[in-house]
Amino acid sequence: MTDELNLYPRPLVNVVVATRDRPELLDQTLKAIAIQDYEGPIEVAVVYDQTEPDMGIEVSEGPRRVRVMRNERTPGLQGARNTGLSHTDGEFVAFCDDDDIWKEHKLTRQVDVFDADESCLMASSGIHVVFEGERLPRVPTKDRVTFGDLINSRMFESTHPSTFIMRRKLIDEMGMVDENVPGGYGEDYEFVLRAARRTDIGAVPEALVEVLWHQASFYAERWQMRIEGLEYLLAGYPEFHDDKEGLARIKGQIAFALGALGKRSETVKTAVETLKLDPKQKRAYLAIAMAAGVVSPDFLVARIQRHGRSI
Repeated sequence: MTDELNLYPRPLVNVVVATRDRPELLDQTLKAIAIQDYEGPIEVAVVYDQTEPDMGIEVSEGPRRVRVMRNERTPGLQGARNTGLSHTDGEFVAFCDDDDIWKEHKLTRQVDVFDADESCLMASSGIHVVFEGERLPRVPTKDRVTFGDLINSRMFESTHPSTFIMRRKLIDEMGMVDENVPGGYGEDYEFVLRAARRTDIGAVPEALVEVLWHQASFYAERWQMRIEGLEYLLAGYPEFHDDKEGLARIKGQIAFALGALGKRSETVKTAVETLKLDPKQKRAYLAIAMAAGVVSPDFLVARIQRHGRSI
C-alpha cells in the first residue's frame, strides 16, 4: 500500500484486532471499520490467538485492507496485540477488540485531534457499554487526560482500549504492550499509564465505540490473577503512593478480590488499609460485606455491571 499513500488526503491508519473463536462478532467489528468515513487508507491486522486463522477474510486491494496472521508471541491478548503492532507501519495505529463496534466517524474525529495539536501522540474517546440490552453512555468530561488523572482514577470513560489511536512515534518511544503483566489483567491500564508519562491523551467527548460486555464469570484463578496484576501495577508505578485516592482505589480492588476468594482476614486487613487512605472507597465496604458473608461476589459483580461499571 506504500505506493498508493499519496493518493489519499489523510495518512494510513493501521488497526490491530486480536481475536479468538468469535467469528460472528469479528465480522461485525470488521464491517464497522470498513465503513469508516475517514478519508485515508485503513489496514487491519487480524491476529488469531490460539485458534485457526480464517484466511478467507483477507482483503488485499483498495483503501480498506485486511491482513490475517497468527499470534507469534506470548499466548493471550498482550502477545496478539504486539504481533499486530510488529506488522504495521502506518503513521497511526489503533486497537479494536473483536466484539466492539466503531461509529462511522470514529477515526475522522480522532485524527482531527492530532491535526489540531501536533504534540499530541495519543487519542481516545467515550463509549457506549452494551450489556443485557441496555446502552449505557460513558463519555469524557474533559478533552485531555494526564498521567496524574490516570493515577487518581482509571478514567474508564476516556481510556477503553478500543478507542485508542496513537502516532507511530509513541510506540517507538514507549514500546509495545507489556507481556509480563500477570495473566494480562490490567495490561490496558498499564499501557495507557506508560503512554501518559510521555503525552497527554486527547479525549474526544463523544461515545464513538460500542463496547459489548458479556456476563462476567469469575473463578478463583481469575480473582487471584486480578490481585497479581494490581500488585504489578503498584510495583511499576510508585506514583500511586503519592495519591491517596488512587492508591485506595487499587487497594480496594485487591480487597474485593480477596473477599471473593473467601480470604477473610486478608480481606479485612486490606479493606481497613484502604479506608485509612480514603474513607469513601466503596470497594472496601463491599469487601468487608463479603468477608462477613452478607453478600456474594457474583451478586455484586452482576449489579455493578448493570450500571455500566466494573470492579
